[in-house]
Amino acid sequence: MAVEPEVVLLDFWVSPFGQRCRIALEEKGVPYEYREQDVLNCKGELLLRSNPVHKTIPVLLHAGRAICESFVIVHTYVDEAWPDAAPLLPRDDPYARAEARFWADYIDKKIYGCQTRLWKLKGEAQEQAKKDLTEVLKTLESELGDKPYFAGDTFGFVDIALVPFTSWFLAYEKLGGFSIEEHCPKIVAWAKLWRERESVAKALTDPDKVEFVQFLQTKFGPM
Repeated sequence: MAVEPEVVLLDFWVSPFGQRCRIALEEKGVPYEYREQDVLNCKGELLLRSNPVHKTIPVLLHAGRAICESFVIVHTYVDEAWPDAAPLLPRDDPYARAEARFWADYIDKKIYGCQTRLWKLKGEAQEQAKKDLTEVLKTLESELGDKPYFAGDTFGFVDIALVPFTSWFLAYEKLGGFSIEEHCPKIVAWAKLWRERESVAKALTDPDKVEFVQFLQTKFGPM
């Protein structure tokens, strides 16, 4: 009888939310089994049973117990369940932890909304989505400043929150007919540098293969 692996990640190849979990697990040195999910056509029984509320990926299974939602998986579970590896959030500085969670939440609420409007809408609404995305990235550039990482000298939670979205930049540019680098060169340079980090390189999708956005536009938009 096959032995069930202790750690399993239910995920979808192009998901930036799932990629966060993959990066975090790699950073912590946690062996895990990746199980691709067909989230668009036929969600599997294991996924539906493991996340009956939202029925979405990513889901982390650890010793048979399910943990859902990427930020919960990364900062509430992975960072604490494997404390011997380098922390993803500062352990002894509650203010720094709060700041990191603030910026990660900003990334989720702002970037995801802009990217959705980019492929769902057209005309003036799409133009506004491009402007909004550019402003969000400029705000993040200001927060990054001249630091190598958002936390300073340590790769951490905010970097993990943002870097998966950079794989989608090329798709955004094709959809919107604009250059992110022209408006936000510092973020693009940051992304190119840290895509070479081992944990990130293993997790992130090749930008040239992110045709999923075009598929979404064909299936669900533009409006």
